[in-house]
Amino acid sequence: MLELWGLFVSAFISSTIAPGGSEAVLAYMVAEQIQPVLMLVLVATLGNTLGALTTWWLGSLAAKKFPAEHLSDQKKQKALRWVQHWGYWSLLFSWLPIVGDALCFAGGWLKLPLVVSTVLICIGKLFRYLFVAYWFV
Repeated sequence: MLELWGLFVSAFISSTIAPGGSEAVLAYMVAEQIQPVLMLVLVATLGNTLGALTTWWLGSLAAKKFPAEHLSDQKKQKALRWVQHWGYWSLLFSWLPIVGDALCFAGGWLKLPLVVSTVLICIGKLFRYLFVAYWFV
């Protein structure tokens, strides 16, 4: 059970503004058969999705205080334009390294619907972890 908490924390941290390596943790746990693969994938997906929603929430808070023109970070400016163009569908790509965090931040900034955002973020994260897990089975 402690291993699952470790995976959850690793996945959560990996999806916030802090760097992490939850894919490596998942791959190791799958290769060592520490828990059933499906359980590992679900725990990693949950942690990573909640981390992404934390970033979404931070974007929502930042939007209240700062107008979009005052974003100095070029990565966030680009993500904001991407999400403005593609809408909530862009959150399917929240699993991408570096860019994914910015997409979640932009989604919160633009006040995309929370339920739709959560579902799309979760789908993207789930497919990434399924790919990683079954690559190492």
